[in-house]
Amino acid sequence: MPRKIAEHHLWFLGLSIFSFALFRLPLTSLLRVSFVDDRYTLALVIPLISLCLVYFGRKSIFAEPRYCLAWGVPLFLLGVMFFWIMQRSVSFSDQNDYLSFAVFSLVGVWVAGFLLSYGMKALRAARFPLSFLLLMVPMPTILLDRTVSALEIASADTTHVLLRLLGVRVDWEGFWFSLAGWHFEIAKECSGIHSTLILFATGILAGHLFLRSIWGKVGFSVFTVLVSIFKNAVRIVTIAWLTVYVDESFQSSWLHRKGGVVFGAFALAILAPSLLALQHAEPYLQRKQPIPGSIEGAATDARPDCVSPDKGVG
Repeated sequence: MPRKIAEHHLWFLGLSIFSFALFRLPLTSLLRVSFVDDRYTLALVIPLISLCLVYFGRKSIFAEPRYCLAWGVPLFLLGVMFFWIMQRSVSFSDQNDYLSFAVFSLVGVWVAGFLLSYGMKALRAARFPLSFLLLMVPMPTILLDRTVSALEIASADTTHVLLRLLGVRVDWEGFWFSLAGWHFEIAKECSGIHSTLILFATGILAGHLFLRSIWGKVGFSVFTVLVSIFKNAVRIVTIAWLTVYVDESFQSSWLHRKGGVVFGAFALAILAPSLLALQHAEPYLQRKQPIPGSIEGAATDARPDCVSPDKGVG
């Protein structure tokens, strides 16, 4: 490893160790709850994915590392002070809100540390892996509740449509429906929030890796949410039909409680060919993209506040 890049890595490693020490309590809580609550699984997976993306793009990201003290130091200290002050002056209603605030602050500190250690050009080159880290932030409780309610309503409406398309006679009232004398409820646990978040993150990552246009990436990410809702409705219809017409034990079977993997594979079977089709269609839909390396970008890279290691640190 060249000496100059090793110095920058050591800077970032030191700042990362400091952040882990500062955020040790929320990180410990996050690690503990991630093993018992599916809502926090992404918080452990997303950093690993971002790290892999930075590693595979290291040649372009770390091509010209520069210490950016003028922006990096204030932003890093601001993130640390914000966490320290809010932790001591704000009373959180539940653990989820506390973890949401703490992890968001941690991501901000990591980004500031990256900017300080490698400079503005490296930050722009690594903008996707660093932005992707935001997906590890747990949703605040108020936003989580509204998202779950929206998914619950969407799943109920889609289930109703599917049953009507299948010609199944069903009585519907709110989130309850009756099928051949059996009564089923689409509860909040049936909203599919966990699988939707995973598919949404997968859609963003796949769009970044395989699509070029911003509209294609955004469209595919939105499409993953729609597929997740459809998948959830298919799961509800399947379990209800198996319970009524095959065996009543399906209502409490493994397929009902832990069958997310099976129906997740069904969703991927829809998303994979859709991504391939969009990838082939992009050349016909994509607008002209700006040429990288513009004069404005070069001027930004040459700012005196982000110095190269040959010129010293400030």
